[in-house]
Amino acid sequence: MKKINLISTLKKTFKTKKTVDKKNNKSKIKIKKNKAAAKTKKTKSVTKSKKAKVQKKVLKSVGKQKILKNEKKNAAETNTNLLRIPKNNEQKPEIKKVKKQDTEKKEYKIKDYVVYPKHGVGQITEFKKMNIGGIDIEAYILKFEKDKANGMVPVNKQSHLRPLATINQVNKCISILKSKPKIKRSMWSRRAQEYEAKISSGKIYELAEVVRDLNKGDDLMVDQSYSERQLFEKAYERILSEFQIILNISLEDTQKKLDKALKRNLEKQVQKVENKIPEEDIQEVMSK
Repeated sequence: MKKINLISTLKKTFKTKKTVDKKNNKSKIKIKKNKAAAKTKKTKSVTKSKKAKVQKKVLKSVGKQKILKNEKKNAAETNTNLLRIPKNNEQKPEIKKVKKQDTEKKEYKIKDYVVYPKHGVGQITEFKKMNIGGIDIEAYILKFEKDKANGMVPVNKQSHLRPLATINQVNKCISILKSKPKIKRSMWSRRAQEYEAKISSGKIYELAEVVRDLNKGDDLMVDQSYSERQLFEKAYERILSEFQIILNISLEDTQKKLDKALKRNLEKQVQKVENKIPEEDIQEVMSK
């Protein structure tokens, strides 16, 4: 039988305890480490989820802000496009131009006298076909002897012209000239506008009314402004030129006829008659 050594047995027992304690300590440390790692993993996952939620919220707010900015930009661009003036380089919508003016029958012939309201009596000297701006136009060429000017009136606007007055209209005009003037009490500026409108209308009766109302006769005591005299002379000359062509008499004779109706320059006419008649005949007339 072998002898049991106590010292060796004791050493072995103590060694086994130490190793067990060491192993237990190591396992505990590992468990603690595992727990700490699990906790760190949990905290990391929690922080990641929180971060993700925050990022989502931030992205949503940023996205909304971007959408609002884009909407504002689009609205501003639309407003600027509406207010923007188109450049020459941009394509413009094509406009179809009329190549010919509206066809109308010619109411007047060459050498006819017509009245153009803005200029008075004129004679048609020519009938022209021309191209203006890619449009074929037919027009009357008028000659105004008094102004020494030519005018052009398209055929499709010949309604602005009127033929000369008839003899019956001339007689009615003379009766208007003999009647009493009808002067309104309104301001001269308004009356002047009315007279100007009547003159530019080209109507012979309205011309006669202007001449009658602005006529002062031989009364030198009545003051007459420059504008009144201008309007009177304008209307008087127009009606005179028309009467001369209608009655087919000289300018002096037509003027005498008008002055007689208006009771103008009667003293001058009497003086002319007296100069023509000898003194003996005048004494005989006076004695009678």
